[in-house]
Amino acid sequence: MAVQISPSILSADFARLAEAAAAVSNADWLHVDVMDNHFVPNLTLGLPVVESLLKASPLPLDCHLMIDDPDRWAPAYAEAGTGSVTIHAEAAKAPVRTLREIRAAGARAGLALNPATPVEPYEDLLGEIDMLLLMTVEPGFGGQRFLDMVLPKIRRSRELIEAHGGRVWLQVDGGVSERTIERCAEAGADVFVAGNAVYGAEDPAHAVDVLRSIAAKTDPAGEGA
Repeated sequence: MAVQISPSILSADFARLAEAAAAVSNADWLHVDVMDNHFVPNLTLGLPVVESLLKASPLPLDCHLMIDDPDRWAPAYAEAGTGSVTIHAEAAKAPVRTLREIRAAGARAGLALNPATPVEPYEDLLGEIDMLLLMTVEPGFGGQRFLDMVLPKIRRSRELIEAHGGRVWLQVDGGVSERTIERCAEAGADVFVAGNAVYGAEDPAHAVDVLRSIAAKTDPAGEGA
């Protein structure tokens, strides 16, 4: 598993998003949290802003849709040219169809689970996705404290992924920092969303490098060790 860092622009200055994207050009992805004030109690940005970011970002966009009715809206984000589109299992009514439409439009398809949502009922969908995202905070707001209760689910998810060939990336999102990323990596995560830990730092690019180094040292595959 290669360690990947995906800084979340939710923690950046929304008036300077192009600069925020450029500041982390050494990352692997730019994580974009799309919230609709229905599925989660917060309103952030939508497709028009994503389309603008696609023109400005040196990184592929990792779009995380925390919205109602992702079956209707998700394909458009893929068609716009984003690199990855993740929908929530709790919100999707036709996940297989939607995940296939995301892939057909040329993006990687992701499935997200809230902290209290078990992974086992979605094992059969592992063949339909490129990434499994486990929320390590309750979705909706940045800056929350990491939930250690999710660590066993990260381990279990890694076991299921390996049993199905190990091709699915395992992403964690929420409270990821220098203090918590090592535990996530040890549990089996390989893609890390970090908001405040990156954009709250004096040097966001250096923060990306530090997080990558910590995670790589504990990578089960031994990369960076």
